[in-house]
Order: sequence, then C-alpha cells, then structure tokens
Amino acid sequence: MINSTSITDKYRVAAPRYTSYPTVPFWDAQSFNENKWIDKLITATNNSKEGISLYVHLPYCESLCTYCGCNTRITKNHGVEIPYIKAVLKEWDIYTDHLGGVPVIKEIHLGGGTPTFFSPENLELLINGLVGPSGLHEEAVFSLEAHPNNTTDEHLTVLYKLGFKRLSLGIQDFDKKVQAIINRVQTYKSVELITKKARKLGYQSINYDLIYGLPLQTLNGLNKTIKSVLKLKPDRVAFYSYAHVPWVKPGQRKYTEDQLPSVDLKKSLYEMGRAQLIEGGYFEIGMDHFSLKTDSLYNAEREGKLHRNFMGYTEQSSNVLIGLGVSSISDCWTAFAQNVKSVEEYISLVEKGELPLTKGHILSETDLVIRKHILNLMCKGHTSWKKPEEMDDKVEDGIRRMKWLAQDGLVMLSDYDVRVTEYGKKFLRNICMAFDARLWANVPSTQIFSLAD
Repeated sequence: MINSTSITDKYRVAAPRYTSYPTVPFWDAQSFNENKWIDKLITATNNSKEGISLYVHLPYCESLCTYCGCNTRITKNHGVEIPYIKAVLKEWDIYTDHLGGVPVIKEIHLGGGTPTFFSPENLELLINGLVGPSGLHEEAVFSLEAHPNNTTDEHLTVLYKLGFKRLSLGIQDFDKKVQAIINRVQTYKSVELITKKARKLGYQSINYDLIYGLPLQTLNGLNKTIKSVLKLKPDRVAFYSYAHVPWVKPGQRKYTEDQLPSVDLKKSLYEMGRAQLIEGGYFEIGMDHFSLKTDSLYNAEREGKLHRNFMGYTEQSSNVLIGLGVSSISDCWTAFAQNVKSVEEYISLVEKGELPLTKGHILSETDLVIRKHILNLMCKGHTSWKKPEEMDDKVEDGIRRMKWLAQDGLVMLSDYDVRVTEYGKKFLRNICMAFDARLWANVPSTQIFSLAD
C-alpha cells in the first residue's frame, strides 16, 4: 500500500522541467564556441527533411506580472518595437547566410514577454521578414502567446491572415484576489470574447495557461476558475506548477512565502484541477498538459509523435529549432546555443553582424543517449535499452536509481525498459532525474530549480 503523503514529501525536491538535456545549468560552456555551433547547425539542417522551427522571443510587457519567470522588459514606450524587429530580422539574415540555400520553415512560435505588445502592423512586418527569404513546409504551423488585455481583433485578424492558427492565452487564475497580488488582471468576459473571435476567424487550436500554487490561491477559487475554463472549452490547457524562484526573479518578492499555499494545499490544488479537467473531457498529455480528443496534440501523443523542446510540447518533429531574439535558445539536437539576455547587448551585437550568443553546449555521445531516454519518458511515458546504442555506463547508473522509483510505485522496471505508472505521472520530473547523469555528477550546493510538486 503506497502512502501518497510520504511519497509526495520524499520527492518534493528541486527538479528541472526537462525542456532539454543537459539542462542549462549543466552546459559545458567552456568548450563551446560559435564555429562549433554553426557546424553542428548546418549539419543538422542539411540532414533534416522536416524543416526547421523558429522561436521568436518578444520580451516587452507594459506591466510586470510578479509571478512570471520569463525574461521580460517592462515599458510603455512602443517606440522600442521597430528597432527590436529590425534586430531580429538581421539575426535571421545572419543565420540564413550561414545556412545557405533557402531554409524551410515548419513552425514559428512567438513567445515573450507579450507578443501582442507589438502592433499588428509591426508583427506583420516581422513575419513577412522571416518568411520572405525562406520556404514554407506544407505542414507549417504558426502559433503565438497572448495577453487577453491587449490582444485586439486586429491582432487576431492580421495574424490569422499571415498563417497563425494557434493561440495561447495566459489566464493563470480568474480569482480576483490572486489576480491582484500577481498583477495579472483580466476578466472572464475578455477571455471569452477573444476565444470566440479567434474561433470565428478559424484558429484551429486555443490553449489556456493556468497555474496552481500561486499566492492567495484557494481550493474554492481554483475550482471556480476551472469551471469557467470548462465553459469556454479551450482545445488545450497547460496546468503548471508555480515556480517560486525569488533569487532569480525579484518581482516574486512582492509577496511573502506565507502567502503561498502550503505543501498540502498545493498538492490538493493540483489533484483537484487535474481531476476536473479529466472529468471535463480532457486527456492528460505528458507533463502539465491536457487536450481535447479533437486537438492535434492528443493525436500526436497517441501516435507516438509527441516532441518536447524549449517551447514545450509540440507535435512538430523537427530536430532543428532556431531561437531569435534576446535570451532565446536554439537546438539542433547535437548542440544548444543561447542568446544574450540584455536587449541592449543583443541589438548591439546583431547590428555588428554577429550572432548574439552568450553560451552553449555541444552534446557528447553519452548526452545524446540520455537525452533520448529522457525525451521518451517526457513524451511517451516509457523508454527501453534493448539496442546497444541505447545503453551507456551512465544509463546503467540511471537504471539502478530507477529501482528505488519502482519500489515506490512510480515506474514499472524490467530488464530492458521502464514505464511510468499512472500514479507516477505527477512525478515525471523526478523520474527523469534518475537518468540525469550531469546533475548527479554536479549536485548543486544551492537550489537552482523550482520544486517538483
């Protein structure tokens, strides 16, 4: 008989979200350089039949949402839009010069910050500038993140005409007390209007972001939020755990830890929210995500095509992701590269014709083997090591750690594979940690990840 309370306490440790392996804190930045990155990227692009994904980081917001862990720049000066867009397009030009030929784009995602901080006209300038020198894959997908308060009908119309069919709205919670303390205020009515307008235009998938564990959050308040969400029936719901990292994001010091839900309450918030979504017709996808049966994310998961990268879960299978804009991370499967985090430094480097890189990592053979296993666990809930290329000394170490997880009922372990149990799904980050050789070799002396709970 599993004691769920003691198991939850046991695995309540700081853990990565595994949008990559190795995770950023354990990159070997010392042996990385731009030439190595470009060589790896060219090889991956030439070998890819799937095309490439583009992530564009648009960091500007008019006000600070205090819970936010993203790289943002707070300003009401919209004069920053054109200089930033010009820099992003110049960065893309630098990449296309390196790659040669005509890159084929399979995916564009606008993240932030607040992409709809930018005017519809300037977003049109951005997208046309990206697509102009490129080819489009026949299955190309464009998506964006948006704030309900500054996403206009014109935004939705212009972006739809440009090819955007997916929209993600940051809701977090409809409880007014929670909204006030995290400085993220929007009404149910505004979200309803945007959702209806997007659907009328033809957007094929609408996602709502919700967060549990926020300050002043209660079971009753979150219950009402989820009921409101179920009325609007978004195609997808991302139900994230709040990551309290005030040493990284000082804005989170606007409230005290006493105002955060207790460990037991946060657990109850998650379990209640998850149960409501499943009862409401949503299917659990990987970690933190839920989708209707009619959504493409559901089909990708059922067909074994689900992928995970720095943008989160996607059904796009490209191994090449180029991140444009300040702090963006690029990934060509065998290497990672991250841009500088300062807007001023980013623009300055690009204007000089330089890639604005600050650090990166070239994956070793062991990294690649472990990365595949972690990706399998995150996307499929199982992985195996039946083939010689799936085994490594570090994988053997991970298998030994899995035995402890199996004893606690989180996984089913055999001689050649491991499967996440239904009970173990909420411990997916902990399960992946068992294979994380770089973390075990360099156990941090201070907390660098949010708690897995």
